[in-house]
Amino acid sequence: MSALGKVVAAYGNMVTAAFEGSVRQNEVAYILCSDGGRLKSEVIRVRGDKCNVQVFEDTRGIQVGDTVEFTGDLLVVELGPGLLQQIYDGLQNPLPKLSEAAGLFLKRGIYLASLDRESKWTFTPTAKEGQEVAAGDVLGWVPEGKFEHQIFVPFNFIGKATIVKMSPKGEYTVDKTVAVVKDENGKTRELGMVQVWPIKIPLKLYQERILPTEPLVTGCRIIDSFYPVAKGGTACIPGPFGSGKTVLQQLISRYADVDIILVAACGERAGEVVETLREFPHLEDPYTGRTLMERTIIICNTSSMPVAAREASIYTAVTLAEYYRQMGLGVLLLADSTSRWAQALREMSGRLEEIPGEEAFPAYLQSRIAEFYERAGLVRLRNGQTGSVSIIGTVSPAGGNFEEPVTQGTLAVVGAFLGLTWARSNARRFPAIDPLISWSKYLDQMRESLDRRAPGWIDRVKGAQRMIHEGAEVKKRMDVVGEEGTSLSDFIMYLKAEFLDAVFLQQNAFDAVDAANTLERQVHTFDQVYAILLKDIKAKDKDDARNIFFRLTALFKNWNSSPWGEAAFRNYEQQVMDFLRD
Repeated sequence: MSALGKVVAAYGNMVTAAFEGSVRQNEVAYILCSDGGRLKSEVIRVRGDKCNVQVFEDTRGIQVGDTVEFTGDLLVVELGPGLLQQIYDGLQNPLPKLSEAAGLFLKRGIYLASLDRESKWTFTPTAKEGQEVAAGDVLGWVPEGKFEHQIFVPFNFIGKATIVKMSPKGEYTVDKTVAVVKDENGKTRELGMVQVWPIKIPLKLYQERILPTEPLVTGCRIIDSFYPVAKGGTACIPGPFGSGKTVLQQLISRYADVDIILVAACGERAGEVVETLREFPHLEDPYTGRTLMERTIIICNTSSMPVAAREASIYTAVTLAEYYRQMGLGVLLLADSTSRWAQALREMSGRLEEIPGEEAFPAYLQSRIAEFYERAGLVRLRNGQTGSVSIIGTVSPAGGNFEEPVTQGTLAVVGAFLGLTWARSNARRFPAIDPLISWSKYLDQMRESLDRRAPGWIDRVKGAQRMIHEGAEVKKRMDVVGEEGTSLSDFIMYLKAEFLDAVFLQQNAFDAVDAANTLERQVHTFDQVYAILLKDIKAKDKDDARNIFFRLTALFKNWNSSPWGEAAFRNYEQQVMDFLRD
C-alpha cells in the first residue's frame, strides 16, 4: 500500500478521493465500502491532493468518507502456463471459478487468481547454471496443449543476472521456484513460472519489427483473395446491427491460419457472448481435429457488466496476445466491439468534464484507437524466431453510418477495411462485406509472397475488382433506363459481375465444404472464374445471356460444395473446362 485516502465524491462509476502521500496515474486502488466490499479501481487523473478513480464494479453503497487504499501498482495481468482454454472477465478473473465461488449472480468485490495454483506442469529446463540472463530470456518450457509454453525471466527484470540454481525436470506448480539468479548487485532472486505485466504498456522485448508480407489465411474468399489481411496486420469490420459481424468473426476464429486465438468481447450484448461461450467448446479445430478451445482464450465483458471494465478488457486481451507472440507464435485477436469500448471512454471523459470532441467522444479518441492497433505487428525475437499479433476489430456504428468518429478513427490506422452493409445483408449476400467500399493496403505489400504461390495473382484480382465496379455502374444505369435501354455488351458485363459475386465473393457458412477454403483452392477456383470473366460470351439476346450465367452460377455453386480433389469436384471442374473450350 503506497497511500491512503477518503472518498469525497462519487458520480456513477467515477469516484473522487482525497489522499495523503504519493499517488500516480493508472495506479490500482481499492475502495473499502461500509458494507465490507473491497472494490477495485484505477486512478485516471491526479490533481493536487485529490484524484479521480474509475471503479470496475457496481458503485452502489459507496459513501463519502469510505477509505481508499492505493497499492502503488499498475493494473496488471498474470502471465504463465494455464491461460489457454480460459474464460476471463476484463480484469482477468476466471469466470467459471468466479461462478463456483459466488454463484450465477456474481457478487462485486471478489477477485480470484488468474492462474490455477494447484495444477502441476512438467517443467523442462533449457538454461544452465552459470548462464547470464536478462529480461525475456528463456529458462525452460512446459507443455500446454500442442505448444511448448516458454518460461521467461520476468519481463520487468532490470539488468543482467547469473543463474546460480536451476531446478531439474519435474512437476511444479506455477508458484514453485524453477530458477535462482544473482543480479549485478549480488542479490539473489527466486523465479517461478508466473509473472505480471502492466496491461497498458506494450511488451517490446524483441529485436525488431518486420514489415508483414505473409497473408493471414481466414478461409473467407472475399477476404483472402480480394481484401487480405497480413499476419501481424490489422483490419476492422464495421457494420450495422444484424449484418453478420459476430458470425463472420466466429468463422475467422475457427479457420484462421494462426496458433493462438483471443476473443475479446468488450461490451457486446450478453446474448451474443453467451452464444460464443456455448459454441466454442464444441467447435472442432480444423487443423488438429480437437476442440478449438484448446488454443483459445476468451475475455468476456458484456454490455451488462460495469462500463469501466470494457477499457481494461481490450488491454488485457492484447497483453496476453503479446505474451504468446514472445514465444514465436502467431496470435489473432478479435475485438468485438471497439465501439462499446469507445463509448466507455466517452462516458468517463464526460464525467471528468473534459472538452468533448465530435459526437461527445473525447478529443484523444483517435490516439487511443491508434495505440491499441499499433500493438499488433510481426516481430523478430532475440533468438531469431518470428512472432505475430494480428488484430481484427469490429465497429458498430449507429445506423450503419461509417462517417461517425469511431469508424473514421479506426480507418486511419488499420491496414484493411471490410465494410459490412445492410444492402448486402438484406439481399442475403453473405458474408455481407461490400466489395464496392472495402479495401486492403496489404495487397501490393504481399505481392511477392502471393506471386510465389500463384504468378500474376494480384493483377488478376485487381482486374476482377475493376469488373465489380464496372458491373455496379451498369446496374445504376439499368435502374434508371431499365434493362431495355441497356446494350447487350453492358448487360453481359453486369451479369459477369453478378456471377463473380455469387460464386466467389459469397460463401455458405452452413456448408461443411464451402464455409472455408484453403488458399490453394481459392487460387484454383478464381482462375476458372476469371477465365469466364475474360471470355467473349456469345449470346443471342439478353434472355440467352441470363440463361448462360444462370447455368454457370449453379455449376460453380455445386463445385464450391464439393470436397477438394474428390470425384464430384473433378466432375464439376471438367464441366467448367468444357464450357471454356466452347
